[in-house]
Amino acid sequence: MSSLRTALLMASMTALFMAVGALIGGEAGMMIALLFALCTNLFAYWNADKVVLKMYGARQVDARSAPQLVSIVEQLSVRAGLPYPKVYIIDNPQPNAFATGRNPQNAAVAATSGLLKLLNRAEIEAVMAHELAHVKNRDTLTMTITATLAGAISMLAQFGLFFGGNRNNALGLVGTILLIILAPLAAMLVQMAISRTREYAADKTGAEICGNPMALASALGKLQQGASTIDNREAEANPATAHLFIVNPLHGLKLDSLFSTHPRVEERIRRLSEMAGGTPPGAMNLGAGRTGRSSVPHSGRTRSGRGPWG
Repeated sequence: MSSLRTALLMASMTALFMAVGALIGGEAGMMIALLFALCTNLFAYWNADKVVLKMYGARQVDARSAPQLVSIVEQLSVRAGLPYPKVYIIDNPQPNAFATGRNPQNAAVAATSGLLKLLNRAEIEAVMAHELAHVKNRDTLTMTITATLAGAISMLAQFGLFFGGNRNNALGLVGTILLIILAPLAAMLVQMAISRTREYAADKTGAEICGNPMALASALGKLQQGASTIDNREAEANPATAHLFIVNPLHGLKLDSLFSTHPRVEERIRRLSEMAGGTPPGAMNLGAGRTGRSSVPHSGRTRSGRGPWG
């Protein structure tokens, strides 16, 4: 049912793209928009992950530059039955993370420096498990293409508004302008629906991978608090990518809240608490790993001169 719903939402996004094209240039505009949508999807399939990672200034790390983080991802990949993905760190104070890539064989996971400073090992494991769950559930391609299409619809709508749309359509000039203005909002709603469906599923699968639902619940609470107080300038400049992150990176503006691409963190925590047998967040030792203690220190330096997380 989840896959069918996502397919329908993606079809809605493409139809919306074509509708905006028709409003701008009539039947010819619709066909051009369809061709543009196909080219956009093709480009997104092969290159969107690279574009997103570059957009956020992500740097790839390995066992020498970020031994603790790489070790965590390696262990979780084995548990999830996934190929080892590329691992990136984003030098950004806002605590957050995302996954991208067209399939499990070409996946990447990225965490911000703010996340690595804020969370303990068990919580970092849980967040990385959540991102690997997106890879396992093959959400990364869908969500990346959705981000690309949403941005393209907004761009196309602005183009149509600038040129006044197709003045010969039955809606008239005023109707055309209204629809062109509303089209990006509709794209945001479709994007929001896709992301919310996928976040709940990734929380569940991620909790199963790491074996610690309450660590993920605790991490979500900390990430939400951090994201609400620390700006992510790149995300603010590119809001169409906001749904890729584990929590909403947009900084608490009223419009951001109204069209949030993420389900409420409180509801996500409640569901994770139910998975853990109803134990409320904070009632168990979240600073420990699955064995009851953390096996990795949170400070110190490696031979490369970087901290344990890179």
